Amino acid sequence: MRIRANTIAFSLLTAFGQAQAAPGPVLLTPDKVWTGDGAPHAGWSVLVDAGRIQAVGPLEKMTVPANAERIALPGKTLIPGMIDLHSHVLLHPYNETTWDDQVIKEPVAYRIMLAGRHAAATLQAGFTTLRDLGTEGADYADAGIKRAIDEGVAPGPRLFIATKAIVASYSYGPAERSYRPDMEIPYGAQPATGIDEVTKAVREQSARGADWIKIYGDYRTGIDGTARPTFTMEELNAMVAATHVTGRKVAVHASSDDAIRMAVLAGADTIEHGYGASEATFRLMKERGVAYIPTLTAPEATGEYFQKHVRGGAPTPGMQQAARAFALARKVGVTIGNGSDVGVFAHGTNARELGCMVKLGMTPTEAMRAATVVAADILGKSMELGQIKAGMLADVVAVDGDPTEDIAAAGKASFVMKGGEVFRRP
Repeated sequence: MRIRANTIAFSLLTAFGQAQAAPGPVLLTPDKVWTGDGAPHAGWSVLVDAGRIQAVGPLEKMTVPANAERIALPGKTLIPGMIDLHSHVLLHPYNETTWDDQVIKEPVAYRIMLAGRHAAATLQAGFTTLRDLGTEGADYADAGIKRAIDEGVAPGPRLFIATKAIVASYSYGPAERSYRPDMEIPYGAQPATGIDEVTKAVREQSARGADWIKIYGDYRTGIDGTARPTFTMEELNAMVAATHVTGRKVAVHASSDDAIRMAVLAGADTIEHGYGASEATFRLMKERGVAYIPTLTAPEATGEYFQKHVRGGAPTPGMQQAARAFALARKVGVTIGNGSDVGVFAHGTNARELGCMVKLGMTPTEAMRAATVVAADILGKSMELGQIKAGMLADVVAVDGDPTEDIAAAGKASFVMKGGEVFRRP
């Protein structure tokens, strides 16, 4: 294990070292280029300089600087850097360590070191952007991780962070009922009650560096342990208003239909999970322009860990519920973005979510758009991310094969560039 860890560390440092030199112009010549729209273009090339895409198209129509580095990518399709809209870089799979034990027993410094490894693995896998939705008990560590990546201290994807998620008081884990009542158990998020407190919580997370505000709209607080709304409508309205006035957006964790509907009425920008949504609620989401992030891989992974689910076998009840919601959202025409809840399962395997989307009815192209063009639009970054066209940030990935034909190719990244810097070579 130690030899393997050393090998991984050396590989990451080598890749990172390659990225430190100031990049000059680079000409990429794959077999195909998928720009994010339509079908892939055979024989096209991409010219990159100064961190942005300068030209896309047939090579004979380009003016290539004499000093351009030429990188041939035979047998590969060049795609926009992929985006995962629901991640937790400070968590690792629950079959390794339970969520409670990660929050209670793992020191924050240890979790930060793990997160560095997670971020590097994610970038190597071709996911160049993450929306990270909560530190889960690690304070504001995501702000420091984001800074380290932005300043070139460590390799990783672009991060849009939420710092601490906001939860209703006494409604989040670690599960207090499992511990002595006189023990003060650290929360995995920031608890708040009442309009004044929830408004203050939004402002605090914003000041601490949150790009998005994450709210837990429900939790397992029902008398029978079922998911129930945790905030009042007035509290939700106050949090969304306090967020939107700053120009930020709101992501709401909600799995019960009542909580999802309340979040949508309050003006949430995205619904996370949404497994219990009714068709009427999905129609309301479509009317209000609220995007759906289905996190299909999370119930699949927890089914494998705790219910002996075999991948490809009969779905667990949780997977069936997620599949039903996904089908309803597609039927209604709700905007669906790619978000996996990675951290529940292994970082660097984010493409599992795309496979789940295709298995449940999306075409490979639809799934790839959910992870590129659509995801960038949800982030409000459609002018910089999610497509390969002149003027965009040079976040591009080459995969073996064509993911618009076989979604499995999305998990076979062999070349990764972020902001014009090469972090992985074939």
